[in-house]
Amino acid sequence: MAASQSSISRVPSRCTETAQATVAFEIAGYSLHKGLGRGKYLRSPVFSIGGYDWCIQYYPDGKNEDYEGYVSVFLELLTKNAEATVHYDWMLVEPVRGESIAALRQRATFNSQKSFWGIPKFFKTTVENESFFLRNDCLVIECEVSVTKGTIEVPVPPSDLLDNLATLLEGKKGADVTFKVQGEVFPAHKNLLAMRSAVFDAEFYGPMADKGAQDITIDEMQPAVFKAFLHFIYTDTMPSMDDLDDDDKREMVKHLLVAADKYAMARMKRICEGMLCECLDVETVATILALADQHHCSNLKDACIEFMLSSNRMDDVIASQGYLHLKRSFPGLFAEMFERSVKSRKI
Repeated sequence: MAASQSSISRVPSRCTETAQATVAFEIAGYSLHKGLGRGKYLRSPVFSIGGYDWCIQYYPDGKNEDYEGYVSVFLELLTKNAEATVHYDWMLVEPVRGESIAALRQRATFNSQKSFWGIPKFFKTTVENESFFLRNDCLVIECEVSVTKGTIEVPVPPSDLLDNLATLLEGKKGADVTFKVQGEVFPAHKNLLAMRSAVFDAEFYGPMADKGAQDITIDEMQPAVFKAFLHFIYTDTMPSMDDLDDDDKREMVKHLLVAADKYAMARMKRICEGMLCECLDVETVATILALADQHHCSNLKDACIEFMLSSNRMDDVIASQGYLHLKRSFPGLFAEMFERSVKSRKI
């Protein structure tokens, strides 16, 4: 039944992730509609939110006999074969100050099986309530509606891919290549290694590859370093080094940087650079500078030189064994650092 002498207006939508608006349904001639009968309602003009059509059902004498003495209100989805999850707040407007007074917040899923939801006991039709909320025999109902189209929130567990790959490495299942590193044996998987490293790809599947090779000997790496290197290949994360002291941790990262450079693991190399940048000190900075130059680590190289040229550190750096080694074994790098020092003093 269409509403008689009633109107509906919309408050501008707010920018949220869901379609949201507040509708105001004005019941003009409130007293005239009393006595319409239980279960009979007035329907507001149609309004659209979230791409769906809606209306408000207003029952002046309650939805059924259980709600005698109350006004019932329901929000109805009019769009056919649609489904929407909706948060909505019902409010009454106090006419003197125009304030919206919250009555109840609800959340429901509207669909073809259940197209309307609401409050059977929305407004008790007492003299006190009517004198407070009515003005010129007019009652104003607001409904703030927030619509999420046909969305059902399903909790998704976090990805366990990295854990699965770590388990694959530890469990050795399906391994088709073995690395021998100073007496220790490390089974691995050619496909995964080739996918992660262009060097391994060429070694296993390139034109000069030995297709039948099952055992590879690694001479230039410590077993602990190779184990950490494999961990990164399989999980794309650095292994925990909490059990190492600062010096041993720095040495491990230096060795991993060398391995990353040799096997063309660019991301791992950058991570190692960053970790070494964070642990520079006057005793080791010269050695790390030489390492950065040898393996083309420009960011680490710049960080080392900047650290060494700091006015409050230079004397201590010069006194270190690493600086003497740098001066003796890397004259070109030493000259570059000297030139930067001269230029920095001119700025």
